[in-house]
Amino acid sequence: MSRRLLLLLPILLLGFIGYISWIGLAPDRDPSVLPSALIGQPAPSFDLAALDPGKPHVTSKDFAGHVTVVNFFASWCLPCKAEHPMLFQLGKDDHVAILGIAYKDRPEDTAKYIGEMGSPYREIGLDQAGRVAIDYGVTGVPETFILDRNGVIRYRLPQPIDPDRLASEITPLVKSLMQ
Repeated sequence: MSRRLLLLLPILLLGFIGYISWIGLAPDRDPSVLPSALIGQPAPSFDLAALDPGKPHVTSKDFAGHVTVVNFFASWCLPCKAEHPMLFQLGKDDHVAILGIAYKDRPEDTAKYIGEMGSPYREIGLDQAGRVAIDYGVTGVPETFILDRNGVIRYRLPQPIDPDRLASEITPLVKSLMQ
């Protein structure tokens, strides 16, 4: 009996691994959809040094009463560079405040990046230690959050903004929140 069990064990183990793989690769599974416990919750508060040393700190209170797009980025992030034009497009409407949070980046590198790429942001805060990113549940950069006027997180995108998503999801949501 134990000999039969020893012979069946590799077959059962292989079947289990196959089942787990099938679940992970299921055609209806979208790996870009990462659930966020913060959707519908007040955004975490923060107080960050501003990129421009002559400006006061950037705080979450600076955006109270405004629909706000919070974008975590870094100068060393290639997908951040790819999404940068989408942020300019989103920021065309002056009523949308776009806040940039430089994630684990040196201020001089962030300043160089913004100097080369331009700034779609109203403000840029420096999250050198990554504490604000942890509070927001950021899994990597770029990552974007949309907050309503009450500071409640309504949307999270844990990947670069692309033109299709900007047109089909982000812009309509921002417009609906601004009404």
